[in-house]
Amino acid sequence: MDLKHLLKRGALVAAANWPVIAIQFVAETTFQVLLAVPLVGAAILVAILLGADLADVLQGGLRGMFRTIASALMSEPVALVSFITAFCLVLFGGSCLMFVVKGGTVDVLQAADADAGPIEREPLTLETLRSASTFSLQRFTAGCARLYRPYLRLGIGLMTIYGLSLAAYVAFLVFGYRSADERGRLVDWAFIAGPAILLVAWITVVNFLYLLTQLAVAVDRVGVAEGLRRVAEFIRAQFRTVASIFLIVAGLVLAATLVSALAWSGVGLIAFVPLVGLAVFPLQVLALVVRGLVFQYLGLTALGAYLTLYSAHRSKRDAIIALSSEMGPRPAASRALPS
Repeated sequence: MDLKHLLKRGALVAAANWPVIAIQFVAETTFQVLLAVPLVGAAILVAILLGADLADVLQGGLRGMFRTIASALMSEPVALVSFITAFCLVLFGGSCLMFVVKGGTVDVLQAADADAGPIEREPLTLETLRSASTFSLQRFTAGCARLYRPYLRLGIGLMTIYGLSLAAYVAFLVFGYRSADERGRLVDWAFIAGPAILLVAWITVVNFLYLLTQLAVAVDRVGVAEGLRRVAEFIRAQFRTVASIFLIVAGLVLAATLVSALAWSGVGLIAFVPLVGLAVFPLQVLALVVRGLVFQYLGLTALGAYLTLYSAHRSKRDAIIALSSEMGPRPAASRALPS
């Protein structure tokens, strides 16, 4: 199957099972709300203890709020440790929720890919989409129950890699600043930007391998270690197609991000107008919902394309193994010399 049909099939399978997109969006929104709880509590604490402006502390996204609060609490070690502990507990619990939900998502898309038939080559109609629709709450919850243990182990490994990577980056920056201070030199901006770009690239590769390992674990019903081995085999066999899907979807995500940023900035300017700004608030909420659903749809489109490609790779691999088993061991060549 060529690249165009792979992406089209992934998009159709994701659209046919649209409740999965909604569930993924609700789960991610819930995760972000859970993360905001300790941040808001810590912001109130900072405003009371240190006299900071609560509005200034709560500005920016979750990362900006975390940095602001952590910086403000540096003079209060006990409060800082308590804040980081609470945030890490919520982060772990919310991540476990995302891991469980992803199990149901992958199970539904796997069943849809198996039952859809060649929908990428057929005319786009409602009947075509219905043939690829396999979502049901029973199937989704069954997928969550089947995959939550390996996905939880895989997710803990992912979070461990995140933590080690971030710790290495921070240690590198601290060591660089100390070395620069001892030598009386100014830190070049490239010293900060270079490792930051490498960190983003590394996290992107890790997330990509994490997604493919989820597919291998679900399709082949194997453990995490065996799933990683099969992913390496899959990438070696289908490197060009896999890389093409990754680059195309990444480009679409980047384009959607730029469009949403421009739209949000335009709506934000209107929000400063008195009275009119109140009417813009529902539009802002609607824009956030549409943005979240679009990003979830793009992610599940890529997931569907990878799933189709991996299933075809698995079928080819199993056929080769079966053919080798039928042929059996080759007879040893006779070594007798002529008399």
